[in-house]
Amino acid sequence: MLESKDFTLFENQIKFDLKGFIIKLAGYWKWFFISWIVAFLIAYNVNIRKEKIYELDTTIAVKEESNPFFTSNTSLVFNWGGTSDQVQGLASAIKSRSHNEVVVDKLDFYLDYLKKGKYYMKDVYGAVPFKVKIDKTKPQLLRTLIGINFISENTFELRVFFDEEQAEVFTYNTNSSSKKGINSGTFTKRYNFNQDINLPFLNIRLLKDEFLGNYVGQEYFIKFNKFDDVVTRYRGIKTTIDKNAQSIIKLSLEGTNKNRLVVYLNETVKTIIKAQLDRKNQFATNTIAFIDSTLLAMEDKLKDNENELKNFTKNKNYYQINSGGGQISAKILTYEVEKDGINRKIAYYNSLRNYLVNSVDFSKLPAPSVAGVDDPNIAMNISKIIDLSTERAQKPYLVKNKKMFKDFDVQMEALKSVLLENIKSAKASLEYDLSVVNSKLSQAEAEISQLPADEQEILKISRKYDLNNTIFTSFLSKRNEANIVKAANLADVHFIDPAKDIGGGQIGPNTKVNYVLAFFLGLFIPLIAVFIIFFLENTILNAEDISKLTTIPIIGIIGIKQTKSNLTVFEKQKSSLSESFRAIRSSLQFMYKKQKVEGSKTLMLTSSISGEGKTFCSINIATVFALSEKKTIIVGLDLRKPKIFDDFNIKNDVGVVNHLIGQKTLDEVIQTTHIPYLDVITSGPVPPNPSELLIGESMDELMIELKKRYDYIILDTPPVGLVADAIELAPYADATLYIIRQNYTKKEMINLLNNRVQREELKNVSIVFNGFENRAKYGTGYGYGYGYGYGYSYIYGNYTNAYGEDERPKTFLQKLKKAIRKG
Repeated sequence: MLESKDFTLFENQIKFDLKGFIIKLAGYWKWFFISWIVAFLIAYNVNIRKEKIYELDTTIAVKEESNPFFTSNTSLVFNWGGTSDQVQGLASAIKSRSHNEVVVDKLDFYLDYLKKGKYYMKDVYGAVPFKVKIDKTKPQLLRTLIGINFISENTFELRVFFDEEQAEVFTYNTNSSSKKGINSGTFTKRYNFNQDINLPFLNIRLLKDEFLGNYVGQEYFIKFNKFDDVVTRYRGIKTTIDKNAQSIIKLSLEGTNKNRLVVYLNETVKTIIKAQLDRKNQFATNTIAFIDSTLLAMEDKLKDNENELKNFTKNKNYYQINSGGGQISAKILTYEVEKDGINRKIAYYNSLRNYLVNSVDFSKLPAPSVAGVDDPNIAMNISKIIDLSTERAQKPYLVKNKKMFKDFDVQMEALKSVLLENIKSAKASLEYDLSVVNSKLSQAEAEISQLPADEQEILKISRKYDLNNTIFTSFLSKRNEANIVKAANLADVHFIDPAKDIGGGQIGPNTKVNYVLAFFLGLFIPLIAVFIIFFLENTILNAEDISKLTTIPIIGIIGIKQTKSNLTVFEKQKSSLSESFRAIRSSLQFMYKKQKVEGSKTLMLTSSISGEGKTFCSINIATVFALSEKKTIIVGLDLRKPKIFDDFNIKNDVGVVNHLIGQKTLDEVIQTTHIPYLDVITSGPVPPNPSELLIGESMDELMIELKKRYDYIILDTPPVGLVADAIELAPYADATLYIIRQNYTKKEMINLLNNRVQREELKNVSIVFNGFENRAKYGTGYGYGYGYGYGYSYIYGNYTNAYGEDERPKTFLQKLKKAIRKG
């Protein structure tokens, strides 16, 4: 029946033993040392095998630049908008697919220039003696290394290895891939610089580039990549808007080749500047195109007027005919120029209205001022709708967002509505002005009608020529102004710091992080391993473990031996280990005195399982009694695995088995040893029925006879946890020593001992803690037998090596110093 103390015992078992775990860790220090060496070696190899990663940057500013040729005297009026939303839009455009497609295509960055390094293929863009000119209309071998080995300064060998009979090729002008039939194996052929290489899988030309150093005998590699894959990679460019200066944008890019980073960053800014300036000039470009078409038509009219005038005045006196109507003609010309200006404005408004109603692309609208329209509201709204239309046309390459397109459409519809209202009101005003001018023209023409017919005709022809010439001159002047304005335009994007390799810039691999990880991995891997072993093994680590699991007293603690045999006490009588056995002898004598045991004393030694040092302790306890000149005998009662004879150099031919079955007398089985006062009875041959022999009357007679002859009888019995022999022998013992071995005896075995004691199967039991080492490497190579070693002793918590010789083995350095002194 379970009692309350049994539950207390169980609670003690499941508590985590921090001290025992620390002792366990200390014992495995070599594991940690080796683990750290391996982890740091791996980290080192990872670091040297990783290609260095760099990050370079460039800084740009967005600032609205006004045109220096915009003055009060400039007849053309352009409205460029502001920069309020340009910064964020520009940052997005730099990361857009369409923008990066332009840059990658211009720089041919889908082509890699490589050279074989010690651990990886190194990107050597900008450090090769050649440049590849690509025929983008023809296929190029995709994702395959193409070797270029220089035979001389102008000759190289092209080498490509094909492991299949088909190769993937890519055509860059159509952005498409396909398969080509290829002979498997290695293709080699020699070429010269500037010689076309026209192969089914490769169409390039190598141009000699400026290169410092000797490249003859060097082998380089080129590799073509998919265009879209490369564009996607460069879309990872970082854009950071300065929080303190919202118009400043920092562009940064990561990569393994600093030359490539510098070129790409600077080119991406140049491309943005050009795109932004082209967009800014769109209004002026549209105006120049409109003026050019108008001038072309006016030029034809002038030629017709000139020919008509020549034909009419042929064989006539022009000055005599034209002498009477000069003033009236000048007045009519003024009115006609004014009327033509009004008609052009009305025509522009009609054309603008039809364009707004029927078209969806407003990016090609000319400036209103080209038709003489100087209404600032109309000019500003046309500028806005051109800007929105241009930006919307670019958005499909930037984002795929239907809501964004809808927002653009809503804004443009609102501007269209405003412009249509402006056109309606402006046309009403112009039609009134036109009626006034027509009225003045009618009055002036009435005066002309009173002149002679020839003079009326010459004035009519002259007025048409003068009118067209005036209009032509006006448009030509406006075209020149538009060209000047366009040429004088400045982009709103400016370099502050162009990208440049000034050294440094390395951001990876982060070798420090790898070494820190190596440190922790080297720590945690063995730590976890020891933690698992600690719980799986569940062995006794120290005296505190025993005290928590049982109330049975610990009579002594035995350390690690340094002798080859088990006769440690006899061979090294001044050692600390010998002192520990003497302490056990003293404790036993006190125990016998307290129990009032007179005459011969019997001591039984047992343990839980084999290999806990039971025989070793039996021999040495017997030795300390014999050295005190007490007649002592060791009786080997472990009939299944006899061992006690080896250390005394005696034979096991006959023993206690022979006596118990009546074959030999007691004197015939007792063997003397080389240790004074110490005799031994070995086990003898292994019997078929060891338990039955030990419980017979012969055993009673043997013990009675031994008590008559000896002061101390040491019974070396089998493990109580494996067989019942020790239980049968317990009644003969005045005291029982239960051997527990550090990191070998399981904690569950203590429960077995407790149960034996509670059922009074064992009496006067004390515990000997064997094999103790405070800084031991526990848990390796223990089996049945005595191959394990012993050393320091520890008795009731106090080291005793101060009382004996130092048994610690000399270290290598100590042995070396000793050898030097002897030499």
